[in-house]
Amino acid sequence: MGFVGEWAMADFIKEAGGWAVIDGGLATELERYGADLNDPLWSATCLISSPHLIRQVHLDYLEAGAEIIITASYQATIQGFQSKGLSREESEALLQRSVEVAREARNIFWERCEEGPHDGPADGKVSKRRRILVAASIGSYGAYLADGSEYSGNYGDTVTLATLKDFHRRRVQVLAESGADLIAFETIPNKIEAQAYVELLEENDIKIPAWFSFNSNDGVNVVSGDSLPECASIADSCKKVVAVGINCTSPRFIHGMILSIKKVTDKPILIYPNSGETYDADRKEWVKASTEVSDEDFISYVSKWREVGASLIGGCCRTTPNTIRAISRTLRKESVLQTSLP
Repeated sequence: MGFVGEWAMADFIKEAGGWAVIDGGLATELERYGADLNDPLWSATCLISSPHLIRQVHLDYLEAGAEIIITASYQATIQGFQSKGLSREESEALLQRSVEVAREARNIFWERCEEGPHDGPADGKVSKRRRILVAASIGSYGAYLADGSEYSGNYGDTVTLATLKDFHRRRVQVLAESGADLIAFETIPNKIEAQAYVELLEENDIKIPAWFSFNSNDGVNVVSGDSLPECASIADSCKKVVAVGINCTSPRFIHGMILSIKKVTDKPILIYPNSGETYDADRKEWVKASTEVSDEDFISYVSKWREVGASLIGGCCRTTPNTIRAISRTLRKESVLQTSLP
């Protein structure tokens, strides 16, 4: 894999020009290709029924300019697969498969680059030397529950630190050994789950780094009401965590949250907001809000996010390859302007 530790993330970002582009929403794109995600496993159901669709979405994002692609394992858990009647061995194999599919997409993309110029994110060409990372997604305990609690962080009094560690332990081990470049702990809704992840990373002989990304409803705290700086500090305390940031949060909150995180960590900051819609757990659908931003509005934020300290930028739920293409173009144009200054 050749990607271990904070120095490697800093090196990757430097090689990419001081920033790198993360991919965008997975579920919406799978549905666009005809996948039925009305299932507690959500996008992970395609690991069973149609991995070729996942591979195609990864390819779409790579063609759009993404340099980090996130696997379809956000809602893939051993417990969730077993509830479908699969064995433990079959469940672990599907976790590994999520990484294999992403790596296959990366290899296909690289082969296409070797063949000659293609439609690229900005200049009509993609470099065959472009480095691409595969991030193995781990969603929260709430994502497994499929009741929307990853957007509230309210797990009840019976869910303890030990409960969360027991739930995630084997999944972390499998994905750490899957061939991914790093683990993406995503949509972390509270500090207890962040602490569980840190302890799992430190108690196991994990060979690859991780990033932590939290989500927020108000731009001040994470969704549970826990302090964002406190949660970011927990991530900062772990040497195996190489980037800290925010995902699945309205773009209008991101600027202030970057500044808040910068106060407690020197690690690279990553942000991949959603489209500005809100998730209705009862209806199990995204609902447009009066504060929803257009694709143009979303892109208008990018330079400001980069200016205040974000170095890994992408999109989350309801963003598309068009969003990622526009992010890549914006950042590349910004780089050209900076290098042309005397």
